[in-house]
Amino acid sequence: MTSARILLVVAVLALAGTAQSAKILGVIPSGGKSHHFVGAAYTKALAEAGHDVTVIAAFREKNAPKNYREIVMDDLYKTLLKFMENPFEFPEIPPLMHLYMMYTEFGKFSSEFTLNHPEVKELMESGETFDLVIVETFLTEAIYGMAQHFNASLVTYSTLGNILWTRELTRSPAPTSHVANFILNYVDSMTFWERVWNTIVDWSDRLMYNTLHLPVQKQLYEQAFPNAKISFEGQMKNVSLVLLNSHFSLSSPRPYPPNVIEAGGIQIEKVKPLPEDLKKFLDGAKDGAIYFSMGSYLKSEQFPIEKRDAFIKVFSRMKQRIVWKFEDESIPNLPKNVLIKPWMPQNDILAHPNVKVFITHGGLLGGTEALFHGKPVVGIPIFGDQTMNVQRAVKTGYGVELLYKDITEKNVENALNKVLGDPKYAKTAQLISQRYHDKPMSAKETALFWIEYVLRHRGAPQLRSPALELSFFQYLALDVYGVLATITLAVSLILYWAVKSFLRNVCGTKPKKSKKVD
Repeated sequence: MTSARILLVVAVLALAGTAQSAKILGVIPSGGKSHHFVGAAYTKALAEAGHDVTVIAAFREKNAPKNYREIVMDDLYKTLLKFMENPFEFPEIPPLMHLYMMYTEFGKFSSEFTLNHPEVKELMESGETFDLVIVETFLTEAIYGMAQHFNASLVTYSTLGNILWTRELTRSPAPTSHVANFILNYVDSMTFWERVWNTIVDWSDRLMYNTLHLPVQKQLYEQAFPNAKISFEGQMKNVSLVLLNSHFSLSSPRPYPPNVIEAGGIQIEKVKPLPEDLKKFLDGAKDGAIYFSMGSYLKSEQFPIEKRDAFIKVFSRMKQRIVWKFEDESIPNLPKNVLIKPWMPQNDILAHPNVKVFITHGGLLGGTEALFHGKPVVGIPIFGDQTMNVQRAVKTGYGVELLYKDITEKNVENALNKVLGDPKYAKTAQLISQRYHDKPMSAKETALFWIEYVLRHRGAPQLRSPALELSFFQYLALDVYGVLATITLAVSLILYWAVKSFLRNVCGTKPKKSKKVD
């Protein structure tokens, strides 16, 4: 770290420190472990900064700070898994059906579970107040009502980038000409027909969100907060800050209003020493190593036997060592160069210099960690934004895609040989890593500064875009275009009839005089 950067960080943190210790409520309602990692990174950073933090979440934190109170919803994760009974079927679901299922089957799950939890209800009935509420934006709009309930400012964070759910809170512009819907496998540069399909999907997404999802969230809001000080629609407009799990160096530059802050990589902690067996295994990988993980939702043990064996046969012929997050440690005839464990310290493994490739499902957290450490990827996308993330890796040049339906021994070998055999993939990943690290503050420092900015300025209404006060038709200027089109049509008709009348009078023949009859 340069001396100039050190001085800047010290100055910023000194300014942030002027915010007095505040009472903060963090709500991490999704139940997924990857989502929890992001939410907990924010809440722990706030506690470490001296704030009094209460957290509603599905998992308990190990070694939590003393000023960190937890309300743990123990059954949330188990309930969530019911929606993911066979996740490997998702790649075959068309995008529009995927969106429909998300809004109708999964849409109200997190909000309803959280707001009806007995300990959460007890907290809401306690008469306690908070200075700030921070909630995940993941189909959880009803939970935003906790802010008005506790007389607090509202900050939300997204485990994804700036998608429809966050844009509705801030009115960030996102033209479909170059901003692809997260459910598609497109990136910025789209062909004409890709832009057509992207526009259809994006408008369908908006229609389903507003007609299928938001009415349900509004109903949950009104049930949970019958004496709400502001309406559901008013609370949606009353968001002080939106934190995104993205960064322009990792994805794409976007035009954001001041209350949208990129904090991609907030979950990445300081690299810790590896467990001794992992350290010995990776240190001895003189020809390099491969790390393989399908994330927290997806489990490698759920692979059909033929797909699992395709990987094992390829791995057995490789000179590299493989570290595989595999939940069943009883695999028979496992090659000696493969080490499996049901849980892996992913960030610490990716930081190891001998790791050359990351086989991943394409989740945003793992992808960010891979680029943070400059590692190329082989992506096997299954659902959600994973397809887009993997396509970004392909088109940017730091990864290749291996479709789930195409997992065979030959295709696995070709994908790995392509990334391992061509140095351009590693060089591109390292270049992106350099760009990501070249910034004045870390993701955690950036998030902490802006959250405390909201505290210092009592909600910081000066950050919000005036576009929030416009209706959807006003925001897109459809009313203006409608009036201009009407005026243009009216003027055109007037000119048409005027010219027609003029030509008839000038060029027309005079009427013949009738003959007199004697």
